[in-house]
This record gives sequence, C-alpha cells and structure tokens, in this order.
Amino acid sequence: MGMIESRPPLRDNGSPPASRETCGIPGRTAPARGAAPARMRHTWPVSSAPSPYIEFSRDQWRALASTTPLPLTQADVEKLRGLGDPIDLAEVDVVYRPLTALLEDYIATARERARRISDFLGVGPHPTPFVIAVAGSVAVGKSTTARLIAHLLGRFPQTPRVALVTTDGFLLPNAVLEERGLTARKGFPESYDRRALLDFVAAVKSGAERVKAPVYSHTVYDVVPGRSVAIERPDVLVLEGLNVLQPAPRGHGADPPDPRNRASRAAEASALAVSDFIDFSIYVDADPRDIRRWYLDRFLTLKRTAFQDPGSYFQRYATVPDDIALAAADEVWESVNLANLRENIAPTRGRATLVLRKDADHHMTRVLLRKI
Repeated sequence: MGMIESRPPLRDNGSPPASRETCGIPGRTAPARGAAPARMRHTWPVSSAPSPYIEFSRDQWRALASTTPLPLTQADVEKLRGLGDPIDLAEVDVVYRPLTALLEDYIATARERARRISDFLGVGPHPTPFVIAVAGSVAVGKSTTARLIAHLLGRFPQTPRVALVTTDGFLLPNAVLEERGLTARKGFPESYDRRALLDFVAAVKSGAERVKAPVYSHTVYDVVPGRSVAIERPDVLVLEGLNVLQPAPRGHGADPPDPRNRASRAAEASALAVSDFIDFSIYVDADPRDIRRWYLDRFLTLKRTAFQDPGSYFQRYATVPDDIALAAADEVWESVNLANLRENIAPTRGRATLVLRKDADHHMTRVLLRKI
C-alpha cells in the first residue's frame, strides 16, 4: 500500500501515447522536423553564497519559456498527468518548455562530445541513449514529470525515439518480499531487484540492440510474471522511480552477485549504481506535509475508482467508510512512505542535476540547476 500509483497506458516500447496536435497557445506550434530548439538567451545573476546550484524563481524560469515551442494541447496534458496532479497547459508552458530546451541542449552537447572523442581515438562513432532519471517521493508528481518529458522530447527531430521505463517493474515479487520479511518495506531500496535494474540500465547505456524491462501491475500490486517491454536503442531513455539516484550499496544490504552474469560480476566488483549511468537527473521536491495530503487525496480517489475493480489488491478498502480507510492510508504514509522519503529518497536530492520545487498547489516555485 505504500506504492499506490496511477498511470495512463504506455506504448509497447514503454513511452507514452503520442499526439501530433499543435499547441493550444496562440503562436506556438510543434517544432518542424530538422529544426533545432531555440537556445535560452537569458542570463541570471548567480548568488554569491556558495552552492553547487544556480537557483531560478518561477518568474525567472517562466521568462525562458518563450525560447522554444510547446507542441501540446490541454487534452494531451490531461492524458499524461498522474492521478491527483492538477497540472494544466499553463503550468506545462511555464515549467516544461524551458526544461525541454535545456535537455535538448544537454543531449546535443553529449553527442558532440562523443563525436569528438571518437575522432580523437580514431574509432567509429558508437552513439548510445541519453538517460534521464526522474526521482522523488510517492505522490509528489514524478510520474507526470517523466511522462511529459518523454512526450515532449519525442516531438523534436533530434530525439524522435524516446522510451519511458518505471522502476516499479524491478520490485521483487510480493512472494519474495514476504519470504524475506520485506512486505512492510515495499518501495525501500532493498525491496528492488537492484542487480536486474543495474544490468538493464547498463545494457541500455552500452548501446544494446534490445533490452527487456519487467512489467508491474498497479491493479494486482505485483510484478506480472512473464510480461516485459522491449527497449530498442532509443535516442533517450527516461527512467522514473523512487530510488534511481541512490548511490551504490556498501556492505550490508547489497544483493548477492550472480556468478553466471559477467555484467553482474563487473558491477559487484566496481560497486556501480544505476545513478552512474544517468546523464541528467531531475528530483521533484515538495514539503512532506503537502505530499502527505496529496497521497491521502489520491487514496480516496482510488478508493472510489480503481479499488472497485474485483481484481484490485486494495479492493478491501472500496467498501469501508472513508475515515477508516484514510486512517489506514495515513498509517502507511507515516510508517512506509514518509520513512522511505526521509531515510532514502530525500538524501539523494543533492545528487540531482536539476531540482523542481513545488508549492502546496503542485505549482513549481523554484528550479535549482547544478552548475556546470
């Protein structure tokens, strides 16, 4: 119950459904094929206080939005946003237009660096996917952020092939969690098959032609046996999850190495983490008191909708009074989600390339961008 999520359907390659409509904002259209995104021309003063980040207020970040088109309509946004996230086209215009332009710039710079290194070494180019990670608490809105980024980047001619994968599929099956006494720790780092997740990201980043990711069902609250999505050398991989910015585990808590898997042995020997393969990372941040409220509001919505499904793992909550169900949800928030946020998720915020800070209404108030 600590991992309740609601997501729209994805395409077979793991990316969100595409739309070719133009933007609903007058004068904005989707970028033409072959056209590069406009560059940001504004320069903001950097605080004299020592910090690894440049901080932008909402108004400063909004001023950058005019430098790139927004190929979305309100209907697109409604399809992509997560349950309980009230984001609308105006918020996307303020936050995600400049963010998309920034990401395209990072991607172009990475490709140029790879080309120059190949020229220097006298070897053929070996382009690999650009990996973007989106991290944050349960119910903070990271799924919406990941879907919007994937959808927007896929509209640019430089990055037409974008895949979106959530780390939920790499959770250990419920039966394994129960066997290991981890049922109440679902969502914590040790509840994942960290080796499988590391091997997956390493294979994608290494340029493997086809890599499979397991599928998780939020209806049955478990990994679906035998089901997977194939990731076939995308231009960009967006990886969304609670713990994608975690450093490599040291000593206790690390999964035992698989002696049959050469990549696993190498990962164990070098203490690699998923975050070592990430090119750009985003942390979605908010006050824990606001996240708790969003979590409980979403739980009530699910109680009246998805939990009504006879096949739902949480169907038992569908018929109990709201106050009893909310009390149970609040207990899960305190003992599982808030504990995980404090112990594991929030400490990784400083590892992010960019931090999106939200207010109580899900509106972005600040953007922190790591200095280059």
